[in-house]
Amino acid sequence: MNQEEIKKIIPHRDNMLLVKEAEKVDDTTSRGKYTVSGDEFFLKGHFPGNSVVPGVILCEMMAQSSCVMLADKCVGKTPYFTKMDNVKFKGMVKPGDTLESECVLTRSRGNFYFISAKGYVNGKLCVSADFSFALM
Repeated sequence: MNQEEIKKIIPHRDNMLLVKEAEKVDDTTSRGKYTVSGDEFFLKGHFPGNSVVPGVILCEMMAQSSCVMLADKCVGKTPYFTKMDNVKFKGMVKPGDTLESECVLTRSRGNFYFISAKGYVNGKLCVSADFSFALM
């Protein structure tokens, strides 16, 4: 999926659409990519002269990639974050890097979906987290 297709699933728009391309592998797995250009708003003050993508933005990138697997369930609904757990940062993501997200549905209950996500740069794990979403 390109960004126009992704916009049909999630409500995010510039400057907060943080997945450039995505793939729904099956009903329980999705992947997403975002290449950090260096011009993003969140890099301007984090940190001048040593730009690093903030951890909360990395989580948002993975969360948006996660929602791609819920595409058929999102029709007429919006996915809202309800929880983040077990967030771990293992490496920095800098301008020029491409964060590749791998997201796996671990369980669902009613309108709640629980997803485990990992973010890699050049095959190296940089961030991992468990998310939950409510479709409202």
